[in-house]
Amino acid sequence: MKSRTTNLLSLSALSIAVSMAMLAAPGLAQNAPVKTNSRILYHDGPVMQGSSNVYVIWYGNWSGNTATTILTDFVINLGSTSYFNINTLYPDANGDAPNGALYYSASIFDAYSHGASLTVPDIQGIVRDWITAGAFPLDGAGIYLVFGSADITDIRPDGSSFCYPQGSPPHHGVFTFNGAQVKYGFLGNADRCPSSAPQFFAPDGTRLQSPNGNFGADAMASNLAHLLNVIVTSPLGTAGQYGGWYDRYGFENARKCQGIFGPTYQLPNGAPANIRLGYRDFLIQQNWVNVKPRGYCALSYP
Repeated sequence: MKSRTTNLLSLSALSIAVSMAMLAAPGLAQNAPVKTNSRILYHDGPVMQGSSNVYVIWYGNWSGNTATTILTDFVINLGSTSYFNINTLYPDANGDAPNGALYYSASIFDAYSHGASLTVPDIQGIVRDWITAGAFPLDGAGIYLVFGSADITDIRPDGSSFCYPQGSPPHHGVFTFNGAQVKYGFLGNADRCPSSAPQFFAPDGTRLQSPNGNFGADAMASNLAHLLNVIVTSPLGTAGQYGGWYDRYGFENARKCQGIFGPTYQLPNGAPANIRLGYRDFLIQQNWVNVKPRGYCALSYP
């Protein structure tokens, strides 16, 4: 996938406590923390159609952090891969579906405009502020993502956050601005709560190397894949009949595969990885392939 433009400027989910399985060693499959043996059903709500444009807000303090390069490379190279094409299996009532393409369209830096503890209205406000300021267009095909530095947390209405309980999926939602629905998400930083990325720990608690030498960024890459998968297939979340695709337990596609990484390979630095995007390797969770009879988790389109 090609990047269109990059514009750098200075400046509820489910609350389910689950125990995530540890990655025993590079090259071994990881067990599922949550498994539901049922297909995902369509609930008459919208899905994102065609390609999507990704707008990133680097919120907090990212000075000197290579995550800004690592995660930018991740988004640039994720679209139209066999992995992201899994989402083409989730059409709306008219048969229109995501086409698997993503475009990294713009990014900005925001130095704590809404403080260090972000409620859902704060996250929405950050996105709204930058659209109003002209940093981003008001884009119906857009996905607006707030990436928090290690000192930033989100506070959700049910009291959960990206750190607690362990295994909480990333927050995403929709708000209306100037008559348009704005799809957004928040991505917390695993450097704040390393236990949120057990895939990079051995059973004895020793931290493993991560593919790109930046623990926080490498953990965020997997959560970013999760976030993008659920936004394009169920942008309204699991809001009853108005939601998109989720199963009888309320699990969206990526939620059904959270913590499942499958077979891995070992990189020269000793880190486990399971996918190569562009010139970088990553360890990312699988996504739900919604085919008969029940579906399954995988890293590629069937």
